Amino acid sequence: MKKRMPALILFIVLTALLEIFVRTGIIESTLIPSPSMILQTMVEMKADFAEAFKSTFLNTVYGWILSMMVGMGLAFLFSLSALLKRAVLPFAVFFQTVPIIAIAPLLVIYFGFGSPTVIAASFIVSLFPVIANTLVGLESPTAGQLELFRVYGADSWQILTKLRLPSAYPYVYSGLRISAGLSIVGVIAGEFVAGGGLGALIDSARTQQRVDIVFACLLLLSVMGLLLLAALGLINKKLSFLSSESL
Repeated sequence: MKKRMPALILFIVLTALLEIFVRTGIIESTLIPSPSMILQTMVEMKADFAEAFKSTFLNTVYGWILSMMVGMGLAFLFSLSALLKRAVLPFAVFFQTVPIIAIAPLLVIYFGFGSPTVIAASFIVSLFPVIANTLVGLESPTAGQLELFRVYGADSWQILTKLRLPSAYPYVYSGLRISAGLSIVGVIAGEFVAGGGLGALIDSARTQQRVDIVFACLLLLSVMGLLLLAALGLINKKLSFLSSESL
């Protein structure tokens, strides 16, 4: 609580100031709604928000897990084969540099409207950080460490499991934290063109100029990101605890 208290206090102060500024007319409610207006909108449309949140959250989790599996798998293969790394890695970099909103219309053509396109968008956006961080982690052991393992007769599997993977874990964890946020970005971009979820609500609110709905969706997306990071943090603590017990 001591770590979170400053952020909580700042959030309360900013919320109170925003409420005061909107109510006194310093800030137009048509530009930035008051917190009470956002809360009222969420209560009035709770069924719509709940259904949209569930759809966006599930698609985010699916895309994130898929990027974990594929990203770490490719990183393992790249660490074993420099030729494969040089052949495939540039394509991963290409998908990272091209804006997902430009690729999303193609995904609709390939996968149709709905969840498949949204999950694909989330996967594409969140894949590269997993590959890059895992690969850096697997290649982080020094030449001296590798030579020491070889002197003691360790084979490639033992070097991978006893040296490379433990050294890579902090990098993998960092990559997963980055990809968690990016997976939400990909889902929203996919929902803008494929429909469904909070992305469709935001797009619909844009045409109606309902800034209260947009801000409510942004608040829910922030909560979603915090939930993903909290879950990842709990898993990290559990793994760290098991590792310390084994030692």
